[in-house]
Amino acid sequence: MSVSEATPVSFNVFDRDCPGRSVMDHISTRWGVLVLGVLLDGTLRFGEIRQAVGGVSEKMLAQTLQALERDGLVLREVRPVIPPHVDYSLTGLGRPLAEQVRVLYHLIEGATADVLAARAAYDERKAAR
Repeated sequence: MSVSEATPVSFNVFDRDCPGRSVMDHISTRWGVLVLGVLLDGTLRFGEIRQAVGGVSEKMLAQTLQALERDGLVLREVRPVIPPHVDYSLTGLGRPLAEQVRVLYHLIEGATADVLAARAAYDERKAAR
């Protein structure tokens, strides 16, 4: 039985002491959202994730995967072959969170043209002052 099954606990991420804030930090970083989104497509190796997430350094990807694994969102499996292969996939806990993150970045992709137009208009107004 997990702790959440034994004792229902309510968390409020607006409370500065809420432990959910660290989870939110890991999920909502630039690399966290992208890694979760990429892993929605299935199990991948480190190099495949790095290739899919343009611009992420090996160090940042390793840190991101470790944080997401610690939070129980990503599963890291070492396959006993030579050389060893390490696979990463979403857990049952990580999948629904990743699906919601994917909705967010689809919304962002759809709004990007309008955001760029708003930025240009803002910059034009600022420059005219």
